[in-house]
Amino acid sequence: MTRHALISGASVGGPALAHELNTRGWRTTIVERYPRLRDEGQNIDVRGAGRIVLRRMGLEAEALATSTTEVGTRFVDDRGGTVGEFPAGEDDLHGPTAELEILRGEMARILYEHTADDTDYRFGEQIADLTDADDHVTATLASGERIDADLVVVAEGTRSRTRTLVVPDAQLSELGLVIANITIPRTADDDRWWRWMHTTRTRGVSLRPDNVGTTRAMLSFLTDVRGLEQLDHDDQVMILRKTFADVGWEAPRVLAALDDAPMYVDAVAQVRLDRWSSGRRVLLGDAAWATGPFGTGTTLALTGAHVLAGELDRNADHRVALQRYEEVMRPFVAEAQNVNPRMIRAVNPGSRAALVAQQSVLRTVATLQRWTGLADRLFSPPADQVELPDYPVPAASRASVG
Repeated sequence: MTRHALISGASVGGPALAHELNTRGWRTTIVERYPRLRDEGQNIDVRGAGRIVLRRMGLEAEALATSTTEVGTRFVDDRGGTVGEFPAGEDDLHGPTAELEILRGEMARILYEHTADDTDYRFGEQIADLTDADDHVTATLASGERIDADLVVVAEGTRSRTRTLVVPDAQLSELGLVIANITIPRTADDDRWWRWMHTTRTRGVSLRPDNVGTTRAMLSFLTDVRGLEQLDHDDQVMILRKTFADVGWEAPRVLAALDDAPMYVDAVAQVRLDRWSSGRRVLLGDAAWATGPFGTGTTLALTGAHVLAGELDRNADHRVALQRYEEVMRPFVAEAQNVNPRMIRAVNPGSRAALVAQQSVLRTVATLQRWTGLADRLFSPPADQVELPDYPVPAASRASVG
């Protein structure tokens, strides 16, 4: 009998899992509370184990062809002068700019297009409740429809609304970093570098290239105020304009675009849970293990989807499969979350003295990089800290994955 997985979330982890399960003979349904596939989002990178997963899925070449073409990271001062310059890595592990940089929306589109024929997508829908039975779980959707499944997977974001149906006592660890991601018109002065300026009061402004004719801007700052991500657009714009009113470089240009530009505001948090599953319910991606802004989210989502599907294929007993999923992924997640909160303060200086010290360090690291590879060690997330088991794709499905 064909097994059925109901997945909540249509960003990266959910469609990646659907792709992996479809090739292994599962039937998949994805519910997504947004009315359409979301194309918002900044640049993301795929490294290490994530690249291996894309390769096994047959999607690596397509992802590379949709790269943002970012050539490296350039830290600048408030006049746009270069403080430190770090070219993109020549592999999938090293440097702040990876070899594979892609827009989150583009990655989601690729995964959607490769699953749309075999997965039942339900946009504008979400899970309202779950009821367990011996051999299945029944999901009641917000519309009132009921769906029976062998497994329910919550593959949502850090602030998942469905996570408590799997782990009722889940808590977030707020990091105090607020990031506004804005898509602004491209100008002739925008190049292919990720340009990033820090200034006092923990504020940062960055511009990144994309492959669709616009520029991806980011405004970031540390704050003890919570809930800014829940405010309406006008209130968020007011706060951003007040916070960055005296900031130089490209800040005025970004602020001027806020009224009409696509924007989303995120208060960064980590998710640390003792377990990721309960019965036939399981968490995947940021809903299970959000690491914060440290460059591992997409790699972890892809890797987790691959491991979960592989273990479900190896083990008919879902309890054994979910236990193995945690055993394989736990060390990778623990390493990715092993970030000292003081590092966040160091990256976002509060005072003029701290800013000068940061710029001095960046200049030194950039100078030494060509001989020591120091920047590779400082800026590279732990994308290869997992032993990825070999999960063979059934012979009948190989042709469909390239």
